[in-house]
Amino acid sequence: MQLPELLAPAGTMEKLTIAVRYGADAVYLGGEQFGLRAMAGNFSHEALAAAVAYCHAHGVRVYLTVNSYPPDRQLRDLERYLRQVAGLPFDAYIVADPGVLRLVRRISPERALHLSTQANTINREAALFWQEQGVGRINLAREMTLDDIRATVQAVTVPCEVFIHGALCIAYSGRCLLSSALTGRSANQGACTQPCRWRYRLEEETRPGLHLPIEEDATGTFIFNSKDLCLLEQLPPLLEAGVGALKIEGRMKGIHYLAGVLRVYRTALDTYGKDPAGYRADPAWLEELTTLSHRGYSTGFLLGDPRDVGQEYHAGYRRSHQLVGVVEEYRQDGASLVAVRNRFAAGDRLELIGPRMKQATLQAAGMLRLDAEGGAAPTEVAHPNQRLIMPLPAAAEPGDLLRRPPPTD
Repeated sequence: MQLPELLAPAGTMEKLTIAVRYGADAVYLGGEQFGLRAMAGNFSHEALAAAVAYCHAHGVRVYLTVNSYPPDRQLRDLERYLRQVAGLPFDAYIVADPGVLRLVRRISPERALHLSTQANTINREAALFWQEQGVGRINLAREMTLDDIRATVQAVTVPCEVFIHGALCIAYSGRCLLSSALTGRSANQGACTQPCRWRYRLEEETRPGLHLPIEEDATGTFIFNSKDLCLLEQLPPLLEAGVGALKIEGRMKGIHYLAGVLRVYRTALDTYGKDPAGYRADPAWLEELTTLSHRGYSTGFLLGDPRDVGQEYHAGYRRSHQLVGVVEEYRQDGASLVAVRNRFAAGDRLELIGPRMKQATLQAAGMLRLDAEGGAAPTEVAHPNQRLIMPLPAAAEPGDLLRRPPPTD
């Protein structure tokens, strides 16, 4: 059967290569201007060209985010930027602002356009409007229920895209003025400081300067927090509704997060495609998603208003496993070249993970630290930014990750 596109974030070139290796059908990324993740690594013009070439060489589509809401004073810079990237063969631009859409139409009339979630497309009439403007794909607002999605998909002839996993902004589809008001950095231009994640205190009107803590637990209160979205168990009804693309949030997340989420959803989609009637979400897939950095999971608004189950009452992210290394080269003698990301030591229990739920356990041993001249010396402890030669399971391949699970008592 025809499966929907699995669309992954690529905040840097390293993340892009991970996305391609771990099963993305397409990636979305930003240049140095006019995207909504100004604090992601993002791509220079030369890096954009390299990213497009890499993706196309591996049969993966690539979309450029131009989905900020630029004020009038930035329009000249926007036009200059659009002319600069016009020659790069992106498969589509992702836009939200009608003015940006109009400028793209003038500068790159042949460019396919996808509508960002920032446009707040929340009903079928809005979707039909954007279809009439020549938009080739519509990312539906995260506030839509499954029934809303189904009705909208049936009403339009262009593909509809939905987010299936990642952080949820408590503001209306991410359109928020809180960061602008408190810090002068606009979320709608990609510079959100995430004040919804800050701690807040109460001040009584007649007692200025007396700040009273509002505490739900020892770490404080986080009244604007939302749990992360996870629609793994809702894949069958979404696919049956005819959704054309499934999108993962996370251009600011690390490669462990990206690889872990992608290998789960890639496996789930392929499993469904082979036997839709017999499909069941494997508990191991759900377990894998809990090992990654997240704020608890919910189904968002898909099944109706989330109410209290959608609010996150914890301060920080939960994560059970830590990325410690990336396999750069596997050698026939069983030794591999590993780039170290976090400290680990001989004797530590590690996991090797790869695409499509490949996984093996090992104990760190026989580590040789490489020096700048190419020499190797035995070491008992690996530190970040070092490169090691160490034995790994025979299934190891370049691009696989090494992570440390929690200790077992």
